[in-house]
Amino acid sequence: MKSLEGKRALVTGGGRGIGAAAAEALAVAGAHVAVSARNMDQVVEVAARLRELGHEVVAFQCDVTLPLEVKDLAHAAREELGQVDILVNNAGTATSNPLSRVSIEEWNHLLAVNATGTFLCTQAVLPGMAERHWGRVVNVATLAGLEGSRFISAYTAAKHAVMGFTRAVADEFAGSGVTVNAVCPGYVDAPLTRETIERIVRGSDMSREDALEAMLLQAGQTRLIEAAEVADKIVELCGPDSGGVNGEAVVIDGKDELA
Repeated sequence: MKSLEGKRALVTGGGRGIGAAAAEALAVAGAHVAVSARNMDQVVEVAARLRELGHEVVAFQCDVTLPLEVKDLAHAAREELGQVDILVNNAGTATSNPLSRVSIEEWNHLLAVNATGTFLCTQAVLPGMAERHWGRVVNVATLAGLEGSRFISAYTAAKHAVMGFTRAVADEFAGSGVTVNAVCPGYVDAPLTRETIERIVRGSDMSREDALEAMLLQAGQTRLIEAAEVADKIVELCGPDSGGVNGEAVVIDGKDELA
């Protein structure tokens, strides 16, 4: 039997990158999956592709910063899936700017998408998991949620908030059958990283290749991490044997090839 046979999963930010990879990995493991994102075209495409492979996947549109949309998403997911056993909070965004150029709008937007979105989605579905005495919440954070780095003060603050939230809620629901953990990858071969590279190129005289090399060097990575690697860790944290892992930050640092 597949490890997640009979489980129902909701993945936010599921239209591309880590979210799309997580949706596929959960479906392959046997879960019935709902994917959501602000861009409906993207999640419809993901769901259609996975259904063609024989998986049960549905798509919903949702802006995780809006409480009413999150409430509607949770209701729709329960109507379609029956219940939500697994929540992957992947919806997120990033910017980079020196502190002096970080606007209040940028600061609030990054906190809203990364931190408030995680809070709203978790609040909407975790109590139902606790009532059934089984559930898995996995928050997609980043190494920036554990460390600091230049020019990403707003993003770092938002992801530190995600980590604090992860640990607090894990402690609050310890012993309920629900676990709350985070995955913390370095730079991933995904659209968000490519957008970061483009911002560096636009703000400097560096080529894309040089910008990528500089990013990896600063992070101590030898390569970009594959989205599927992160997805595999997410599935591990959702498995039936993962109940003893709670409140943890699973680091995926791309340093495994270092001598």
